Amino acid sequence: MSETSKLIEGRTGPWEIVLGLEVHAQVASKAKLFSGAAVGFGAGPNEQVSLVDAAMPGMLPVINGYCVEQAVRTGLGLKAQINLKSHFDRKNYFYPDLPQGYQISQYKDPIVGEGEVIVELDDGRTFTVGVERLHLEQDAAKLIHDLDPNATYVDLNRAGTALMEIVSRPDMRSSEEAVAYVKKLRTILIYLGSCDGDMDKGNLRADVNVSVRKPGAELGTRCEIKNVNSFRFMQQAIEYEARRQIEILEEGGSIAQETRLFDPGKGETRSMRSKEEAHDYRYFPDPDLLPLVLDPAWVKQIEDSLPELPDAKKARLQAQYGLSAYDAGVLIIEQARADFYETAAKGRDAKLTANWVTNDLAARLAAGGLDIADSPIGPDAIAELVQLIEEAVISSKIAKDVFERMWAGDGRASEIVDKAGLKQVSDTGALEGIIDALIAANPGQAAAVKERPQAIGWFVGQVMKETGGKANPATVNQLLRAKLGVD
Repeated sequence: MSETSKLIEGRTGPWEIVLGLEVHAQVASKAKLFSGAAVGFGAGPNEQVSLVDAAMPGMLPVINGYCVEQAVRTGLGLKAQINLKSHFDRKNYFYPDLPQGYQISQYKDPIVGEGEVIVELDDGRTFTVGVERLHLEQDAAKLIHDLDPNATYVDLNRAGTALMEIVSRPDMRSSEEAVAYVKKLRTILIYLGSCDGDMDKGNLRADVNVSVRKPGAELGTRCEIKNVNSFRFMQQAIEYEARRQIEILEEGGSIAQETRLFDPGKGETRSMRSKEEAHDYRYFPDPDLLPLVLDPAWVKQIEDSLPELPDAKKARLQAQYGLSAYDAGVLIIEQARADFYETAAKGRDAKLTANWVTNDLAARLAAGGLDIADSPIGPDAIAELVQLIEEAVISSKIAKDVFERMWAGDGRASEIVDKAGLKQVSDTGALEGIIDALIAANPGQAAAVKERPQAIGWFVGQVMKETGGKANPATVNQLLRAKLGVD
């Protein structure tokens, strides 16, 4: 049992969830896996279909070399074995969204072998998920059921789109671990540029294999939940399915191996079909495609071109900028956010800059449904704001107001401070006059400070009130301590 395992209490004692995932990532390519048809979201029905995709007689598949490159790039990013020789197979099943009557996939000899993903949970604990394989395959079409009460329509636009199926080991033990794994995998894919990770468009989705067992017992019978494309739904589906299986087993029943679907409206899984085993698909090598043989020098070329990946970037941000593991972890979730931060942090207080990027700016972007690339406040503007705080031109409190005005489009930080007269008051002469008047008017409070030094905070608050929040807090504290005789 792993250190991150979370047991579920049942009537007969604790149960352990065992999870393995098959993540389907759409390859970032402008063309399909075996045809030159375009790939893109939002086209009209059947507008991006070639004769190959529609399975017209006599049409032959031709491998898209760029999709192969993307699969190799992903395998290298997962620290996985790249198989220099692999085969394409026909996976036979009959369904209206599969015009050929089979899917071209990879079975015994995939392009990528074993790898691993190191995942960190919110509480800082880490665990490793083994990757069993990554193989290339073509996507099926899409069935549309809501246009006619008496008919189902077929849109072939997705048919033949290149997918990478990334199959994990059953190394996860909670819904939180499964979600954390897919989030980390998604981040890696986006860094690599091999998949855009857009779950709303179905470009990243997962089949979740769920089973339960008594701690230390043999693996139980698993059920597969198909096509989950939301982190929230994934967590809900796993928790419901685990409970369902526990209840059946505690009643003396047995789990039937099957494929299930998650119904978000009801928050439950329902049976789709009995689970097929590999032999039911009658896999055999595709006679229209030669074995895929890779040149080791070409693979090395791809490896040398890999970008800095999330784990390496996190370690560097900690070392280079002195950030905590938490701050660095938040920044590297999005490559664009990390790049934004590094631009803003040049020559500035690294921790203070990180706070503005991960807190105030991130909150504003989330509220507006914006990506950091669409931020109306750029990294140079954040750097300028941080500089004003560092140089004590404005206080951190005033900076919040300046930031809101920047977001509203009132200009850069320095312009806003000048126009609105928001510069911090650091003139000791002016501040001494205010402090002397306050002490004279409040002798009781002044005496209390000598007995209880923390009571000086009351005077600090009054000075800030008198100056409209513009007084330099450090200068105010220094003057007050001197005048009130506080060490």
